[in-house]
Amino acid sequence: MKTTMMDETVTNQLMIEHLKRLHNGQSQVLERLESIEADMRSVKSYLGTIKHDMATLIDASAAQDTIIAAMRTRIDRIERRLDLTDAPAE
Repeated sequence: MKTTMMDETVTNQLMIEHLKRLHNGQSQVLERLESIEADMRSVKSYLGTIKHDMATLIDASAAQDTIIAAMRTRIDRIERRLDLTDAPAE
């Protein structure tokens, strides 16, 4: 009976040691996961900034296209008035 109780104590101690190791490993995994989550939040924030910047650049490009088109129209009109082109004057 004494051997059985001693065996049970050793088995319990081994189980406790294994559980402690598992718990420590789990804690390390959770810490790493939290770190990865923080990194992902940073990446998402950065991507949001990039999307905003791209939208701003697209708007600016569209505005420049409108300005260039208006300038081309004006230059064409000036060229026609000065008879610098073959097109008929207005």
